Amino acid sequence: MRVGLITPDPGHPLLAATAALLAGRHEVDVLHPGAGAAAAAGADADVYLLKARTPEALELARALEEGGAPVVNSAAATGRCQDRTGMAELALGAGLPFAATRTFASLSLLGSATDLRWPLVVKSRLSRKDDLVVRLEGPGRLRELEPRWGGEPVVTQEFAPNDGWDHKLWVVGDEVFAGLRRSELAADGKGPARSLDRLPDGWAGLALRVGEVFGLDVYGVDVIATDRGPLIVDVNAFPGIRDQAGAPEALAALALRRAAAAAR
Repeated sequence: MRVGLITPDPGHPLLAATAALLAGRHEVDVLHPGAGAAAAAGADADVYLLKARTPEALELARALEEGGAPVVNSAAATGRCQDRTGMAELALGAGLPFAATRTFASLSLLGSATDLRWPLVVKSRLSRKDDLVVRLEGPGRLRELEPRWGGEPVVTQEFAPNDGWDHKLWVVGDEVFAGLRRSELAADGKGPARSLDRLPDGWAGLALRVGEVFGLDVYGVDVIATDRGPLIVDVNAFPGIRDQAGAPEALAALALRRAAAAAR
């Protein structure tokens, strides 16, 4: 089989370990997503793994799909995880326990809203590297954020009291991996994830249900434990799954299964 990696960073630990597992019996090619749809010309892998979220990467993935190649995750599924407004609408519409979300055309408009309940969490509407994710205790902090983020389209989520830890649930195919990481809202920063051997009952099934709703095969679900049960606060397509024993093996097996299914 021939497996294509759509990524600007083929040395990422998950991808590098997966490529090493495939080496020998299978070929692994790397397509840089910056070339956009033009890179699809002449590309002939049996399956592609899309670990990039830029417009050019999605353009490339769509072109490959139009040519009949399977892409994991699809361009459409990857796109569903980028707009946090659409993400919340899809999740809540499917009955998932997702944080109630409101959308504002810009951060500046939060200051004129009179019905907000503080504290609240403010995030960039567009999920991307180095986006805005912050807990605000009241409207006063908006003035500090205004110079950099004033024009940023944002969503708000009511802050749900929790223990300060994000449960990171990573899914590869039908396998669920888990870790704990300090919330990025914490004063000392999120820090590295630590292994989590056991999930509360029902949480693995919840993670798999997210994949069904969003059409994802490789993804992450950020969950916090509240007094009302698990609350999903974010969904990410093809996250950087690090230090999870068995994850590269699961990804290699998924790629080969998808390639074999397409060949049939």
